[in-house]
Amino acid sequence: MSTPRGQGPDAVTAGLSTSWSSGQVEGHVTRAKLLKRMGFGRANLDLLRRRILLRT
Repeated sequence: MSTPRGQGPDAVTAGLSTSWSSGQVEGHVTRAKLLKRMGFGRANLDLLRRRILLRT
């Protein structure tokens, strides 16, 4: 296992042993990327913003 650049083994140990997870945030990011891909080439930023806000 390698350590992230600029962080020591303590950071890796803390990341693997804590109960905190960024899974819910990652889910929102994935959904936003999916909506962005669906509108590629035919939608502008205003439509993307409206679609993201309506889906929450």
